[in-house]
Amino acid sequence: MTNTKKPSSVWFDELSSKEVADAAKNGTVVIFPLGSVEAHSDHLPLCTDSIQSENIAFEVAKKTGCLVAPPFRYGICNATRNFPGTLTIGFDTLYRVTLDVLSELIRNGFNRIIVMSGHAGNSHMVALRLAAQEIVIKNGEISPGKVRIMVLSDFDIAEEIISKYAKAGDGHAGTLETSRMMAIQPNLIKCKGQADTWNLPRFEVIAHPEKLIPSAVNGDPTIASAINGEKINQYIIKKVEKLVRELETK
Repeated sequence: MTNTKKPSSVWFDELSSKEVADAAKNGTVVIFPLGSVEAHSDHLPLCTDSIQSENIAFEVAKKTGCLVAPPFRYGICNATRNFPGTLTIGFDTLYRVTLDVLSELIRNGFNRIIVMSGHAGNSHMVALRLAAQEIVIKNGEISPGKVRIMVLSDFDIAEEIISKYAKAGDGHAGTLETSRMMAIQPNLIKCKGQADTWNLPRFEVIAHPEKLIPSAVNGDPTIASAINGEKINQYIIKKVEKLVRELETK
């Protein structure tokens, strides 16, 4: 008979080997949160993207009983790479790390996985999706339909409600991100911040995009609030909870 005893923690690496084995046998979903070390102007910490995805993963795990894999706090940050504090990694590095982590989770018996990034850069997300695609294709050839992986940024979900809480075009270190951080970890807010807008050409490839991003802000953090941040976070939590339930039942 399958052991359905509740694990002692939602964090994968806080469990014992036996608890992990039992969780795998029970078909437990695993969320792998990723972030970045990236400049978010003067008012938000470098770990903003990481804090957001880890918080969502943790809250969803408490509600659903899924597990949270050890987070990876580095990402591809092309547009902000020359701002002080940004630590960007290569495309192949992120692709390989994601591929290896997913492979190891599957080797341990977990075949329902959500890769959730707090950083939503184009190259960054492509690396995650390509790694997941390779895993699904490889395992699908061995056992069709066995492995299911979802790849998303929590900002993909937050974007759905921008019009309720921020001005059109709000993004990096703007109203939404600042509000969310005020709700999650207000002690990390450095100052009130300033409004600004990115003006990057739509199609042109630029060698130094940071020159067109004077303050690393795209939006208006001055109108952010912890109350709205909590509403935004709860919206994302509910959406990701639904994704976990979907993976559990199919």
